[in-house]
Amino acid sequence: MQDIEITRPDDWHLHLRDGPSLQLTVNAAARVFRRVIVMPNLKPPVSTAADALAYHSRIMAAVNPALACAGFQPLMTLYLRDITEPAEITRAKAGGVVYGVKLYPAGATTNSDAGVTDITRVYPVLEEMQRIGMPLLIHGEVTDSHIDVFDREKVFIDRTMGPLLRDFPALKVVFEHITTADAAAFVAEGPATIAATITPHHLLYNRNHMLAGAVRPHFFCLPVLKRNTHQEALLAAATGGSPKFFLGTDSAPHSKHAKECAAGCAGIFNSDSAIESYAEVFDACGALERLEGFASFHGPDFYGLPRNQDRIRLRREAWEGPADAVMGSESVVPMRAGEQVAWRVVGGQQA
Repeated sequence: MQDIEITRPDDWHLHLRDGPSLQLTVNAAARVFRRVIVMPNLKPPVSTAADALAYHSRIMAAVNPALACAGFQPLMTLYLRDITEPAEITRAKAGGVVYGVKLYPAGATTNSDAGVTDITRVYPVLEEMQRIGMPLLIHGEVTDSHIDVFDREKVFIDRTMGPLLRDFPALKVVFEHITTADAAAFVAEGPATIAATITPHHLLYNRNHMLAGAVRPHFFCLPVLKRNTHQEALLAAATGGSPKFFLGTDSAPHSKHAKECAAGCAGIFNSDSAIESYAEVFDACGALERLEGFASFHGPDFYGLPRNQDRIRLRREAWEGPADAVMGSESVVPMRAGEQVAWRVVGGQQA
């Protein structure tokens, strides 16, 4: 099979940043994805309905019709804080642009210092979210300094995720960018209210790619790449056809100098090759027929949104990922920089 067509996909986890960066990030995603769930970890964070509306306007102002698919739609999220009031969630739902609330454990990743310090402090907010049907999107890692960085997702499952599902049985939960066999099994065996996103980089790479022989800072992300056995579990989950797993790139650009330094930032920019990389992975696993479900159906079905009606076409045709991309006054090194990418997007069909 040299060409495949799939329903236009969506990205259910994306960092667009702000300001001049939007010219790159918005249009790189919008070339393929119709809808994108936009992360709220700006400085200051997007923590109110008014913040979300303002950020939505800035994103839409950056859309280049020559580069973006028709009908591109950013789906906004709120940044959950210890001080968030339930009424703010109700206002956000009524505003019509907010589709989820993001829980960052304080200190877990980029711009998460204002995150939740104790999940029980936000139980009143979670009760309101459960009542109105607002999904909770979770960065699932503990932040205790004595917990090994490679074990933080597993500890979070044991300590927080299990009790959360028990205490809020009707709350929709997305376990974002899962990285371990433990998380894949937890989601697969859990109730219908929990699902997970899986990134292209956690499918393509493991910690050897980041650390063996030399430190490769552009592969540093959080949650960090794990050992190959966890990568294999993620490949099985993504390509296995379960509706509980769907596409979320976690594309998160940082400038080249912010990555190549003594304390490099965590995040991988992959929007310029995301769907192509997923196609490569599914092809290698002999599961191309399941790519459409993972990329185009499972996400909207879980969020209760309609599936897209138009289609894109991909071709098995190798190309080399660019060495860098312009992001405002900076440059960013993409995930597939200098690599041969086996598939490319060659066209689309509007609804």
